[in-house]
Parts: sequence; structure tokens; C-alpha cells
Amino acid sequence: MGKGLLLAMMLPLVCGNCARGRENRADSVSAATAKGPATRPPARVLREQYMPAAMADGIVKIAVLVNLPAGDQSRQFLEGCVNEGRSMGFTVDTFISGADKDRGISRCGEIVAGIARADYDGLIFAYGEADGEAADDPFIDMFKPVAQKGIKIVTFETFSPQISRLFDGLITTFQNDAGLARMSLEVLLSYTRGNANRPVRVIRIGGNPGIPSLDRRTQIFDEYVRMGALVEAAYINLGAMENPDHTAWEGLADVLPRFPPGSVDALWTPHDKIAEGCVQALASMGRQDIKLVSIGISNDDIRMMQSRRETWLANVAVDPKLAGTVNMRILTAALAGETLPDTVLFTPQLLKAADLNHAVNIVNISAMVPSWGDAWGLFDHYPWMNELKKAEEKYLRILPTSMTTPVTVP
Repeated sequence: MGKGLLLAMMLPLVCGNCARGRENRADSVSAATAKGPATRPPARVLREQYMPAAMADGIVKIAVLVNLPAGDQSRQFLEGCVNEGRSMGFTVDTFISGADKDRGISRCGEIVAGIARADYDGLIFAYGEADGEAADDPFIDMFKPVAQKGIKIVTFETFSPQISRLFDGLITTFQNDAGLARMSLEVLLSYTRGNANRPVRVIRIGGNPGIPSLDRRTQIFDEYVRMGALVEAAYINLGAMENPDHTAWEGLADVLPRFPPGSVDALWTPHDKIAEGCVQALASMGRQDIKLVSIGISNDDIRMMQSRRETWLANVAVDPKLAGTVNMRILTAALAGETLPDTVLFTPQLLKAADLNHAVNIVNISAMVPSWGDAWGLFDHYPWMNELKKAEEKYLRILPTSMTTPVTVP
């Protein structure tokens, strides 16, 4: 696995004692030139103090593996992890499995085995959700030997939320799927109730049961139907969810002629890739009378929400960069021996099409939606963590994004 690693090394540390008389030279030299314990950088001293086991070899090494193809979501999650880790002086190496449906788990197993052999101190693993009743089993088998080596593990969107800590050294984090679904449905109801004293008539579009996060979101939709707030006018099943945007377009184009204008109010889908196909089908058939709110966010979503804002009203999502940032904080706290919950849920946020403009993308959403991606108050209350970041500011220079490209393992 060595040649697949992208080693994100810390830049040389400033040595104040060596700067005297060298005003016109670079202000950094190798830490190897430091003389004795008294001249060691304060940030390193703090790492040794608060996470001595991880610093036994002189450096905290973190691996981040995302089980997705390269794209907006994976890049943002990795950026959150890398920036937060480097702000505390860690070496952070990133990997993308380039996962496909057939080989995703086996590829991840190969990468994780290599990470274990490389003697990392911690592993963050994201987007490992698999289909089926025994979906957790391959990841339990994958990570348990890693944890037994003393490597701390934090996962995002991988295990079932109802499962408590599966083994020592593991913390699981998730998007709040029930919260995502409820927020999306409440927004949809607020736009479509109008003055009619009847439930909102909705076409639901989804796939076969077996994808746990989508199943949890669909359960909330069913709850709203039972409450009488919604009526499911039709259900379009996309099967195994392969090419969901294309199959959603075809499925909706086939069903819509059965519903003349005024006979259905809205579409609801638990996944934004499905929504992309739906909004294209609505546009091709001139159906601005039907409204759409979905779950998830990408640059493609943002562009389509702006061009089709008369129908695609809003998206509800968890910022993937925030998820990466907070996962790194949780892993850091675990390395420092802090008491942590077994499971952490991320609260969703709302993005309205009306709040976006053509300059907005997934990187700068917060310029238009100030609360977006705000990680303040999320596992940042440890005094030692803030102390370490302040100390590290003097020595660390964050590499430009173009220099931190993750490795996609073939």
C-alpha cells in the first residue's frame, strides 16, 4: 500500500533561537536542529502531554478513508478532516476507495488492512453504508482487528445508528435521517398547503428497501401519511438505485400523464440524485405546478435549484465538510482519553433556492447562508484542544487545496 499513500507531512518548524541575525532568510528550519528539551516547539510538548500514546513515535498519524467516488461530497469531507487535523499538527493521509456497488467493501478492506500495517494512530472512515439485513457485518470484521491494534476509529454514515459501541475504540457518527426527513417534509408542507383543507398530495420516488439511511427517511414519510398530513398519490420504485437520476427521469415521465395539473401537489424523494432526475422530467413536461424538496447537497444540486427554482424549492442536508471537521475533533478527543458518547448525530440544515445565486457553490454556501457549516460548539470545548491549536498556529502552514489531493486506490 506504500505507493498509494499521500503523506501530508507537517512543514518544518520555526526555531526562534536560529532566527537571530538571519532576517533575510526563511523563517523556518528543521526541528532536528533544536538543542535539548527546552527548545522543543510548544505544540509538540502539548501533543506529548495530552496524547502520549499516539506521540510515542514523535508524530500523530491519522488516516481518512472515504468510500465514495471522487466528487463534491468526498472532497468536502476530506477537506474538513485535513484542515482540522493539521490545525493540531497531525499528519493526515487521505484515501478514496472509488467505490462501486460490486467491489466497494472489498476495496475498503484492502485499504484498511494497509492502514493497519502502516501503524496509524487513528482512522476516520466515511460512507460505508451497505445494503441488506447483515449490512454491518463486513465492517465489523474489517475494523475490529484494527481497533485491537490500539488504533482509534471514528466512522461516519457506516453502521446502524441503533447499534451502540460495537467494540472498544470505535465511535459512530451519522446524519440525523429522521431529522432530515422531517425538515424536508415540513418545508414541503409549508409551500404546498395553501388554503385547501385537505392533505398534500405527493408522488414519492425511491428504491427497493435495504439501504438503511433511505429506509429511515422513508419511515418518516410514512409517519406523515398516517398522521393525515400527506396522501401518497403514487409511488415510483427505482429498484436497485443504479443511475438514480436517469431512472427517476424516466419513471416520472411515465407516471406524470396520469396526473393533470392541479391533481398532485409535490414530489418527495429521500436522496438528491433522484431529485436531479425528477426536476429534469418536470422541466421537460412543463410542470411548474409540482413542487420538490429533497435531501442532500452537491454542486449539481445547487446549479439545478437555481435554474429550476420554480419547482425545486429547497434541500435539507448536513454539510460534509462540517462532518469531516467534527469527526476529526472526536478522534482527537479519543486519542486524548476524553469520555465520549458511543454515537453522534448531526443536525440537518436548510438551503432554500431563493437564498442562492449563481456565484454560490458547495464551498462558499456560508456566504449566502451564514449558519451553514458552522462547527462552533461541536466537540471544541476542550481547553487543551484550543491550547494546542493556538500553539500550532506558529509552526504549521496549511498546504493549498491543490496540494492535498486524496489518493484514489485502484
